[in-house]
Formats: sequence, C-alpha cells, structure tokens
Amino acid sequence: MYIVRETFTAKPGKASALAKLLKQAMSQMTNLKTRVLTDYIADFNTVVMEVEAEDLAAFDRVMAEYATRTDIHELMKGYTDLYVTGKREVYRVV
Repeated sequence: MYIVRETFTAKPGKASALAKLLKQAMSQMTNLKTRVLTDYIADFNTVVMEVEAEDLAAFDRVMAEYATRTDIHELMKGYTDLYVTGKREVYRVV
C-alpha cells in the first residue's frame, strides 16, 4: 500500500479555503480513501492532502480519471491562486 501526500504552503489567510476546496474535490472521487490536514504544529499555512492507494498503478489510474473529470476541474478552477508552493511525496506503507 502507498500513501501519496501533497503538501501545500497556502498564502496567508487562504489555508482554510484551500483545505475546503481540496476536501470538496476529493469527495467527488468516491473510489479514493483521502484526507485533508491543516497545520497544528507545523509551518504556518500548511495544508496536506493524503491519498491511499493499493499500488502505484492504482494511483496512476486515479490520476487518469482525474484528468477526464471536467466537474472537478471546474471546481478546482483558480486553486493555484491559494498557495505559494507545493510538493508531492509517495510513501510505501511497511
């Protein structure tokens, strides 16, 4: 099993809006186990989205589905205005 973690540094005052948007978008992807986290003891304005996948091929299929979902693309329109930087990490659960 793998955990794909996307970590964003939101613009000041935009972390809640980014977290809400990510949560809404991921709720549309019903075949995923996801969660959205915000900083408690971390760098300020940190928003993390985690996706659980059985294997990397499964994650690749999810990404391919996401690419075709115009409803999610419409929902996410302008989301890049809410953050300064981001990164993706992939972890294997042992």
